[in-house]
Amino acid sequence: MNKLERIDRVELMRTFVRIIEAGSLSAAAVRMKTTQATISRRLQSLETLLGTKLLLRSTHAMKLTDDGERCYQHAKKVIDAWLALEEELHGAEEDPVGVLKVRAPHAFGQQQLLTPLVSFLQRYPGLAVEWMLNDKTVDFLSDDIDCAIRVGGEVDVTTVSVLLAEVPRCIVAAPELLARYPQISHPVQMSAMPWIAVSTFYRHEIVVTQADTGERSVVAIQPRLSTDSLYVARNTALAGLGLALVSSWTVEEELAGGQLVEVLPHWQAAALPVHLVYPWARYYPTRLRTFLALMREVMPGVTGMRLPESL
Repeated sequence: MNKLERIDRVELMRTFVRIIEAGSLSAAAVRMKTTQATISRRLQSLETLLGTKLLLRSTHAMKLTDDGERCYQHAKKVIDAWLALEEELHGAEEDPVGVLKVRAPHAFGQQQLLTPLVSFLQRYPGLAVEWMLNDKTVDFLSDDIDCAIRVGGEVDVTTVSVLLAEVPRCIVAAPELLARYPQISHPVQMSAMPWIAVSTFYRHEIVVTQADTGERSVVAIQPRLSTDSLYVARNTALAGLGLALVSSWTVEEELAGGQLVEVLPHWQAAALPVHLVYPWARYYPTRLRTFLALMREVMPGVTGMRLPESL
């Protein structure tokens, strides 16, 4: 056994945790910027050190043994404690460093949040951010990210979800499309209209509530187009393809310019909650805590956002 690896037990445990989180030795090697042979050697060193088999591997699969599962849980605690000690000794409480990996929705992440993100990076020169745009559900282990900004969706009880703001929505259509149909006076009439579905949030129906009376209406729709992009929904609505229920901030200019019209403005769909989501842990690095504080501060003031009614 290599003397360094025999001594550096924290590194062996960190490698083991990364193998589990990455799903394979080769993927762990990529993430740790080393070779698969080095990862394999470290795993063998840890198994020899503990005197037990931690992983069962075949050509196409990898499975934790019972001892491996116990080792994984303990290793995470040891690594968290070590990181906390390092951070305290290096005074990182006031100056976050390292790389923060963040996932954000496409439309939201490439426009609304860029100004606060740039300010954040300028404020902390020792910090780097990997800003990944993806609208899919987050899997923190396999995706190798620190936190995610999520718009809409149910709260996952296996994660920490911090409610930051909410996004108002409105139903819009091009004037020339509306001119081809009888005037709409009640949501049920919208079922006969062509629709564009934003599949992340609605597919076959929308639910709207009358602002003054509280009356609730469920509108069944048959989309001409389904998309996971707010920009595609907005642009195809501009082209007259159908009605669309979109985040209000994406169509402010078009509504002001008359290229789009808000349909039944007194009937509102529920605003979408905006959460910062990250996995449960005993220790959170300063860079994550600092980013959370920033998001709490700036998110309600971002164009198109507002404070949640529940706050």
